[in-house]
Amino acid sequence: MRLIKTVLFALCVAAFAPIFAQAEEMSFRIVGVNSDGCRANCPQVIAAQGEMSLETPDAFVAFVRENARGGNLHGIVLLDSPGGKVVASMELGQAFRKLGMAVIVARPAADQSRTMALVSGRCYSACVYALMGGRKRVIPPQSSVGIHRMFNYSTSFDIAEGGLVRERNYDDGGMLQTLSRYAAMMGVSTELVKLAEQTSPDKLYMLTGADIARWRLGSRKL
Repeated sequence: MRLIKTVLFALCVAAFAPIFAQAEEMSFRIVGVNSDGCRANCPQVIAAQGEMSLETPDAFVAFVRENARGGNLHGIVLLDSPGGKVVASMELGQAFRKLGMAVIVARPAADQSRTMALVSGRCYSACVYALMGGRKRVIPPQSSVGIHRMFNYSTSFDIAEGGLVRERNYDDGGMLQTLSRYAAMMGVSTELVKLAEQTSPDKLYMLTGADIARWRLGSRKL
């Protein structure tokens, strides 16, 4: 699924989470709501965890198609991600919106012996653009969302520098416009995108509850 056409900058190596160690690629699994009153055909939601690659949007759509046949899958995604590719994140957000998914920044607790409990999740860097696509977006107080400036790396050979040289490349303004249009389409303030581009790529600006409300990114509870 390639729902967004954008500039070459984003189609290259554009990782949006440089200050974190390499994370595993995003995977999806079904989490069942197992309560005393539910012995069979229990409601199910999707847990999405890991870093977003260019393959992630297609993988998500395929996962939903495969698991929606039983009729127990609810339109809720538990999202926990350090970031990844910017274009992939927007495309995943588009898939969330098209499928009518609500997105909660959280993880399922390890102990699911009785009822489904949630624990704190993270949504950093490019992940925020996937989050924007949620039909309803929930960021519980214990979870965290962080943003910073995007960039990619390019490698060249320079004899004067002694061989291979790795350089950071920043957006020339084209991706900022694309992201701003996308945010507006999703009902989120474009000021959030501007703030991300004004934040050092070597640190995260952690959004407060006031930020989340001001820029219409989501709510603190369902």
